[in-house]
Amino acid sequence: MKRREVLIFVAVLLASAILAVLATLSLRQWEVSAERRLHEQARDMASMIAEKIETAVLKTEEEGLGSLRLTALDPHFTPEMVDAWKARTPFFDRVYLFDRHGKLLYPRRSNSSDAAMLAGLRAEISPGFWDRGGQRHIQLGDQVALVAVIQGSPQGPLLAVLHRSEQGLRRDILEKTLAGLEGQSLLAVLDGSDRPIYTARPLGRAQHVLTVDFGEALPAWRLALYEPAGLSPRDAVRRQAMLFTAVFILLLGVIAFGLAATYRLVRRESEMARLKSDFVANVSHDLKTPLALIRMFAETLEMDRVPDEVSRREYYGVITRESERLTRLIDNVLDFSRIEGGRQRYDMAPGHIEPIVHEVLGIGIPPREQQRIFEKFYRIGRSETQGRRGSGVGLALVKHIVEAHGGRVTVEGGPGEGSRFTLHVPLPRDV
Repeated sequence: MKRREVLIFVAVLLASAILAVLATLSLRQWEVSAERRLHEQARDMASMIAEKIETAVLKTEEEGLGSLRLTALDPHFTPEMVDAWKARTPFFDRVYLFDRHGKLLYPRRSNSSDAAMLAGLRAEISPGFWDRGGQRHIQLGDQVALVAVIQGSPQGPLLAVLHRSEQGLRRDILEKTLAGLEGQSLLAVLDGSDRPIYTARPLGRAQHVLTVDFGEALPAWRLALYEPAGLSPRDAVRRQAMLFTAVFILLLGVIAFGLAATYRLVRRESEMARLKSDFVANVSHDLKTPLALIRMFAETLEMDRVPDEVSRREYYGVITRESERLTRLIDNVLDFSRIEGGRQRYDMAPGHIEPIVHEVLGIGIPPREQQRIFEKFYRIGRSETQGRRGSGVGLALVKHIVEAHGGRVTVEGGPGEGSRFTLHVPLPRDV
């Protein structure tokens, strides 16, 4: 192979290696970026759902507080009216009403937990809150209460403390809000101890993706997003990365195959060029030898230097044999040229093969070269063919002729054993 061709091959191989490294780095960066992007999308979705849940909680609380305010402003307000309000508003399981002096107006009787709650409430509510009015969420123990000042009641300003029912929250908010939002993803509402408050489906072996916090309405609760096993964003990115990697490896395989095929083609072309060069040299030598003999004996006859009639006839015989040899050589070259151009035709006719076989003796051929001797221009090693004439096209012609008859040719033997060529030619159907 020429140096220029080697350099081209090395350059292509080096470019392929650089491409492989760059593609691997790019794929890794894409994997990290895609995973981050999917994670951000999942967080945005979870935050939107958490905001929707909190909005629903605040709206339900506002509606319940509004109806309680109307009840408290009734001139004929009685505790029984609050009982009726509770029956209509199951979203709240407990409600307390205090006057400005801290007297408990509802419920009529309190227990020890109510006393503890009242003590904590007094520490959270300032006098200014009574004056300004309004409402806010306050953490009382492990629960969040909605605290609001109701102005204008017959008893004066009232402080309402409303506790949400966990069952009502699950039934009226979580089930309604989260219905139809999950798809393949699983959503779970967790309390401050990471205990699931609500899940639409069992989590099972689902993989945790992320957790987002609620706002002031649910300060201790969080919304967790899960994906079924194998469907997390990381798994999805890894599957895509594996697919891209497989495609890239396939591409590299195609490139490697192309390089190998190109290398073999270039090497074969180089070998073919060398064989053609040898063929030209051998043909020139084979043409030159009979021509030299013909010329030498013709000049001898022309100059009348033949001593007797026997020598004269011998010279004529040499000229005839060398002319026939020259003709056969030229015919072989012409036949080969026609085969190369696809113009060779055969006139099939019965004949005797014995005379042809007796005319030839070939030499022992090493097994490693037995498949190559039928290639055009190919001749086996120099030591075996030293001093023997030939151009490397004879066996190529034999193979072409046999295949034209629908047959095949095989060779057996080895160095020192001689060679046995077998021509397998099918008989005509009418024989």
